[in-house]
Amino acid sequence: MNRNEMKIEFGSDPRNESFARVVVASFMTRTNPTLEEVADVKTAVSEAVTNSIIHGYGQKEGTIEIRAYIEERKLYIEIIDYGCGIEDVEKAMEPMFTTGKDGRSGMGFSFMEAFMDELTVESEPGKGTTVKMAKKIGAGCAV
Repeated sequence: MNRNEMKIEFGSDPRNESFARVVVASFMTRTNPTLEEVADVKTAVSEAVTNSIIHGYGQKEGTIEIRAYIEERKLYIEIIDYGCGIEDVEKAMEPMFTTGKDGRSGMGFSFMEAFMDELTVESEPGKGTTVKMAKKIGAGCAV
């Protein structure tokens, strides 16, 4: 089995969202993804990191971790925060649901689900949230 993995952590500063997208996009390049696959993953990572920054930590400082690995031609990503957690994950994953009062759409999890092949969210109030995503790279190609 051919597995490659990486882990990074960074502060919950909103300016780090673009850094996270680029790191994961760079990491997945060894699978020779299409531009559409890269764009899908970047969008999903952006949404997950933004959720951690805005909803996980709010105005507080915290750490966000990204763990990713590639097995065969499948990319697995975990976005982890140690913020306030989600009280009702099922409700939070409903389209248009938001706890924010800043005019955001409440579509973050819906976008992650649309752009990735797998999405699970684990959260515990007061302890944080882990978003796990996976995407098969080259799904339209014979390998």
